[in-house]
Amino acid sequence: MAAMQVPFLDLRVQHEPLMTELVDAFRQVTETSAFAGGPFVARFETEFAAFCGTRHALGVGSGTDALWLTLLSLGVGPGDEVITVPNSFMATAEAISLCGARPVFVDVDARSCTMDPAQVEAAITLRTRAIVPVHLFGQMADMEAILGIARRHGTPVVEDACQAHGAEQNGRRAGSLGVAGCFSFYPGKNLGAFGEARAVTTDERELRSRLQALRDHGQAGKNQHSTIGWNARMDGIQAAVLSLKLRRLAAANAARRAHAQVYDQLLADEPGVIRPAVVPGNTHVYHIYAVRVQDRDGVLERMAARGVSCAIHYPVPIHLQKAYRFLGCRPGCFPVAERCARELLSLPMYPELQPEQIEFVVTTLKDCLRN
Repeated sequence: MAAMQVPFLDLRVQHEPLMTELVDAFRQVTETSAFAGGPFVARFETEFAAFCGTRHALGVGSGTDALWLTLLSLGVGPGDEVITVPNSFMATAEAISLCGARPVFVDVDARSCTMDPAQVEAAITLRTRAIVPVHLFGQMADMEAILGIARRHGTPVVEDACQAHGAEQNGRRAGSLGVAGCFSFYPGKNLGAFGEARAVTTDERELRSRLQALRDHGQAGKNQHSTIGWNARMDGIQAAVLSLKLRRLAAANAARRAHAQVYDQLLADEPGVIRPAVVPGNTHVYHIYAVRVQDRDGVLERMAARGVSCAIHYPVPIHLQKAYRFLGCRPGCFPVAERCARELLSLPMYPELQPEQIEFVVTTLKDCLRN
C-alpha cells in the first residue's frame, strides 16, 4: 500500500463543508451583538437538552466549569469526599479539588476501562457527597449498577460525559441518568465548539437555578447577587456554532461507529492488539478508538515515523500525578487503570476518515508490532 499521512484528528476537513453556514452564524451573532449569553445560548440549551433527553441544559464557559459548578450546586465543599476514577483527564479531579473536597479514586473495569461498580460500595464513607463516573472514549459507565449503589446511600451521581455526546445505555442518552451530566465542547470532541465551551444537563429545576446563578456571578436576577459565583457564561458565537453542528452530530457519530467496525474487522486476526470492547446495552460513539498493545510508546513512535499520528489517553493516571501526590497513592494502588495508562494507544478517529486511511493505519500498526 502506498505511503500516506494520516492525522490523528482533522478539524479542517470537518469544517470546510460548513464554511458558508459558519460564516452566516458569525454574521447573525455580530448583527445582534449577542456575544455573551443571550438568544443563541438559550437556543442551544433548548436543543441540547432535547438531544440528551433532559428537561434542562445550561451552557457554561471554559475549563472545569461544568463539573465544578455542578458539585458546588450540590453542596460539595471542604471536608467532603467525591468518588471518581483515576484514568481520566485531570479536570475531573480538579473540579472536586476546587470545591475544597477530596477525590477518592476507585479502579476501573478491565473490559470497558470505566468505573468498576464493585469498588464503589467499599469506597463510600460518611463524608461521600457525590459519585462521578467518567464515560470514557465515548462509552458510558455501568450506570445501572452505580445508580443502584448511590440510591442505597442517598448519594447523587454526576456523569462526566465530556467524551460521550450521544452515547446511550439501554436507550437512555449520556447526561440523562444522573442528577446531572457534564459535557465539554472542546474543538476535538464529537460535538466541538470554536474554542472553550461546556454544558450541564439535568432534570432538576432547582439545580438548574443554582447553576444559572453561579455561572453569572451569583446573580438570581440582574444586580441581585444571592451567592458568590463565577463568570462562566457561554459565548454567543460558541452557541451558534454548536447549534449548527448539533444537527449533524447523529450522522457524525454513525460514521464513527462505522469506522470502528472497519477497525474491528481489520484487527480481528491480530494477536498483538486488544480492541475496544462495547458493553452489551451500550451505544458507543467512539470519541476515541483506543487499542491495547505492548511496547505502546515504541509503537507510537514507529507509527509516527511512517506517517500515522496516534495519541495516548492518558499516559499518567491522576493518582500518580505530582499534583495529587498528597493523597498518598503509589504505583499499584489501581492496577487496571495503570495498565490502561501503559497499554492504550488511540488510533486516528474522526467522521471524515476514508477507508483507505483506516486500511493504511491498520497495515502500519501491524508492521510496527512486528518490527
